[in-house]
Amino acid sequence: MFLRCLRAELQKCRRSPVWLAFVLLPIFPAILGTGNYLGNIEVLDDAWYSLWSQHTLFSSMFFLPALLGVFCAWQWRLEHTDHNWNSFLTAPVPAADLYAAKLVLAAGISLLAQVCIGVLFLISGKIVGISSPPPPELPGWILCGALGGISVCVVQLFFSLVIRAFAPPVAFGLAGGILGLMFTAQGWGYAFPYSLLCMGMRANNPLMELNFAPFLTSAAIYTAVFTLLSVWYLWRHDVATE
Repeated sequence: MFLRCLRAELQKCRRSPVWLAFVLLPIFPAILGTGNYLGNIEVLDDAWYSLWSQHTLFSSMFFLPALLGVFCAWQWRLEHTDHNWNSFLTAPVPAADLYAAKLVLAAGISLLAQVCIGVLFLISGKIVGISSPPPPELPGWILCGALGGISVCVVQLFFSLVIRAFAPPVAFGLAGGILGLMFTAQGWGYAFPYSLLCMGMRANNPLMELNFAPFLTSAAIYTAVFTLLSVWYLWRHDVATE
């Protein structure tokens, strides 16, 4: 059943241009970050690491949380439109499988966004003339950033499930990204899901040593809690009469 649900979600995604945002929109923080790097190259003298700090500062705080919020809101928007919600709730499929398909697709999109950011980072480095080899930590930054992005996705999926309007969950995503940077600056990053995205990417601090035990524990707790809340909501929610 889960694989059928996942195939259905993939078909919806293929027929919509929303996933293209995760390929095209990372170009903007790459341009902003590269421009900021070139404008402060006298201070930002650590080559690849300085460039990464500028790229991820913009993408982790503004673009990625909002993008993930848009995608998660779009996933549930299809069900909230017209009478699709009734068909969704009355389908002979476990609610857990219906939700898991959306979460797996959102997690895949989170990884796709991180890969696009990494590719643009390498291209930007060559454009600005960095001749040294790329940092060996880059795959770890991408994978941990994608894992932190999953924590953002489970929260956004829950908000988008409960709130039928499209705009508020997206606004929550943008606000969460800004708050995530503030929590990280105060040393509370492991306690806030949006901070896990910043910390996983080592945003603005690529030499930071990530403490994997609390990072993975927090990501697992947020994923489990908001997954259970979403499935519980689906179990308890009635078919709409309108």
